[in-house]
Amino acid sequence: MAREKRRYDDNKGIGLVSPEDFTFGNNGDGLILQSGKVLAPVNIRYETYGELNKDKSNAILILHAFSGDAHVAGFHNPDDSSPGWWDSMVGPGKAFDTNKYFIICSNVIGGCQGSTGPSSLNPETGKPYAMDFPVITIDDMVNAQVRLIDYLGIDRLLAVAGGSMGGMQALEWATAHSERVQSALVLASTSRLTAQGIAFDAVGRNAIMSDPNWNNGNYYGRAVPSRGLAIARMIGHITYLSDESMHKKFGRRLQNKENYEYDFNDQFSVESYLEYQGDKFVERFDANTYIYLTKAMDYFDLSEKYGSLTYAFKKTNARFLVVSFSTDWLYPPYQSKEIVFALMKNSKDVTYVNINCPYGHDSFLLETERQTPLIASFLESVYRSIR
Repeated sequence: MAREKRRYDDNKGIGLVSPEDFTFGNNGDGLILQSGKVLAPVNIRYETYGELNKDKSNAILILHAFSGDAHVAGFHNPDDSSPGWWDSMVGPGKAFDTNKYFIICSNVIGGCQGSTGPSSLNPETGKPYAMDFPVITIDDMVNAQVRLIDYLGIDRLLAVAGGSMGGMQALEWATAHSERVQSALVLASTSRLTAQGIAFDAVGRNAIMSDPNWNNGNYYGRAVPSRGLAIARMIGHITYLSDESMHKKFGRRLQNKENYEYDFNDQFSVESYLEYQGDKFVERFDANTYIYLTKAMDYFDLSEKYGSLTYAFKKTNARFLVVSFSTDWLYPPYQSKEIVFALMKNSKDVTYVNINCPYGHDSFLLETERQTPLIASFLESVYRSIR
């Protein structure tokens, strides 16, 4: 995720923030997973912004995408050069206005930024789980978040909101825990991956598992499968962009040279860019987490779970804002329309917007100016309806 370069004290955001941890499962109350296995103990790393009001009616849970984390806005320390991944959307006067709302963002289980995942210690062995970590699903991620919301003493969320994998979690919240959700914002997302989406995930996993350093996932404390993870990231990054945005950004320009060299080294600007993105990703992400989270997205299928997409939304009482982006070919607009049509068949309250923009799947992170009035007015309408 692209993060702008800023200082913490520039008066453009919420300034310094600190992550917090919530742990459960030490007293026989572990998380029962969709697979039937039990995960315990479970740590949830989360951050909050703004103030929870007296009747606890202004809480919004932001759900991060595949490569995101709990750090959605602000800076962790004065030396940080970049704020959280959606800082342009979360803060005073922004789309998710921290003057009005209490914002929560947690790192998903299976992740590598503080919540329990493959790199966490397995209490049975005292070593990192690696591939002994149980397979998790979007349902499991949400069920862990339910524990966090219970811990925070919040009965009903004003909204759940997320893009991409975050949108899947928002859909899961709104269908499986509809009594806990006033509204759902689903951005650049889908109720199930296409065969093409599953195929891209499979190629990424194969790149990691083919790396000689992967060692069946047991690489902690030794050389990591950096090349495999970098290639997986390069493949994924291509799917986040669009033909138009790549043409505008790179065209067929050569990198630091004027003529072809007629060999197999990187020569085009786009090749150098992908190498950079791959190497940068390796610095902050765990290869086993890549494997587990992509598999969780592959398994997500609301139609299969409920019998049909229409039936999936039968019992929800949440209001929906569904946003798609014209050049998103990973989760194309027709998939958002499927969600909208299913909601309309159930006479549910849904607002749908398809934004024309050139940035592909990453648009929900980049088109913040045009999303801000949509989201701000939607949240204001929902909040006003319960006051």
